[in-house]
Amino acid sequence: MVGEQSVLELARSGDDSAFGDLVGPYRAELHAHCYRMLGSVHDAEDALQDALLRAWKGLPGFEGRSSVRSWLYTVVTNAALDLARRRPRELEPYPDLLLVDVLEPSPEARHEQRESLELAFIVALQELPPLQRAVLILRDVVGFSARETAGALVTSVPAVTSALQRARAATRAGLPARSQQAVLRSLGDERLHVLAARYADAMERGDADLLVSMLASDVAYTMPPSPTCLRGHAAIRQFIRDDVAPQRWQHRATRANGQLAVGCYMLDPGRGRYLAVAIDVLTLDGDRITAIRAFLTAEVLGQPGWDGSFAAADFAGFGLPAELPG
Repeated sequence: MVGEQSVLELARSGDDSAFGDLVGPYRAELHAHCYRMLGSVHDAEDALQDALLRAWKGLPGFEGRSSVRSWLYTVVTNAALDLARRRPRELEPYPDLLLVDVLEPSPEARHEQRESLELAFIVALQELPPLQRAVLILRDVVGFSARETAGALVTSVPAVTSALQRARAATRAGLPARSQQAVLRSLGDERLHVLAARYADAMERGDADLLVSMLASDVAYTMPPSPTCLRGHAAIRQFIRDDVAPQRWQHRATRANGQLAVGCYMLDPGRGRYLAVAIDVLTLDGDRITAIRAFLTAEVLGQPGWDGSFAAADFAGFGLPAELPG
């Protein structure tokens, strides 16, 4: 890659514009990598910024024994590990729009990128110790060899092999038989549009029976960061009847974590506006919903100790406004 080598030499000479050109093609995939490590879009951005500063300062010492991409992944992984050890675990939805700039050679590769961001996988990753998490992602998602992974994490190949075995065993049980990418492809855009519209209609009218008709029998409804989990038709039917007031909601379809998602807006009578309150990420098995994760915004939570990192303003990342007209 003569062009990259030329840019590398310019960056080494202190040309910050050249450094931007050097890392630019990898920025989107590195951001997604940080999200897999941390489970939070905002923490991912912090880790990436820290890593790019480290890379800029360490550029004179980069001797080209590995590719620029591999070197950047090494720097970014260690920055994310440092942040993971300092901050509590959080979980936020990841906008599919952030994947637009990931350079992949084929539709199959793009599906794999989205599979590695699906919520079941992200949740399973966050349950792993940080080192096992890093090993699993570098080996099974990024495609590093055992030797490259050991070098990136400053450990031995046997330690990497052992960590990978434990990480694979721990995550396997939490993953569904079919990925959401496979389910979405089997349904097609038209059926997904109808499904999202029915979901919105049920919520907007407070129609518990319509919503339950769309759910698998073992469905789980969670609202991070609350530990509350509603399981089964009876619990969700009661929740809709008691807590979802008809005529106070609007919804807009979007995509998050490679899955079908819906932006939820609740009417503020005092302002005569619908305000962003949640991103509902739907997990599907065929045309049945097996899980709903309603990621609530800081504005609706108002909980002491919650850092409010997922805010109504973040709806823009999903291609959605923060408010809708009344």
